Amino acid sequence: MSTEHLLAVTAVVVITTILVAAARLSPGPWTRIASIALAVILVGAEVGWWAYLVASHATGADLAYALPLQLCDAAIFIAGAALVLRRQVLIEITYFWGLAGTLQALLTPDLAQHFPSLLFFQYYVAHGGIVAAALLLVAGLGEWPRRHAVLRVGVITIVYTLLVGAIDAATGANYMYLRNKPASASLLDLFGPWPRYIAWAALLGVALLFILDLPFRWLRHLSKEHTH
Repeated sequence: MSTEHLLAVTAVVVITTILVAAARLSPGPWTRIASIALAVILVGAEVGWWAYLVASHATGADLAYALPLQLCDAAIFIAGAALVLRRQVLIEITYFWGLAGTLQALLTPDLAQHFPSLLFFQYYVAHGGIVAAALLLVAGLGEWPRRHAVLRVGVITIVYTLLVGAIDAATGANYMYLRNKPASASLLDLFGPWPRYIAWAALLGVALLFILDLPFRWLRHLSKEHTH
């Protein structure tokens, strides 16, 4: 982990911790304003990526391969909607995708640009913002995943992956790294060649969903006991 990477991740951890702690210790109307502000920052970061491509005179092919179809790109819009609308299914997707997927992208970034480039900031603001949104909603504001949330999010993830896989096959793109591993080091390097790494990544994803749900399974059990 390089110094700039470590500092960027540390900044995400510190800001997220402050935001979550403040929401738990001092809830109030300010959390609504903070949620909307974070949603604007997230969507703004994604729009900023597109603006950069246009300003840098990217070709039509570049633009086609830069559609918001990576899991983290989709998570940006879902997290933004969850922060504003507070719909439970959106919150659950944000939580599970953010901590099972986007967190990995923060720890092993597929990023060629370095500090202080615009894309360096865009990457960490977007990915860090998803993780911050997930923890703010669930840990800070107490919007726990419901019973069977793992099943719901799992089915949604499978359907989305199949859709993206079809687009990859039709266009030759590599969204969600379904055709090739990322150029930078990642967990996928541990899982062997294509298509073996996809199967292992899927199994890891399922395991992470259950692990992330464990604290709330226990809390739901305690809550149920107290109601009897």
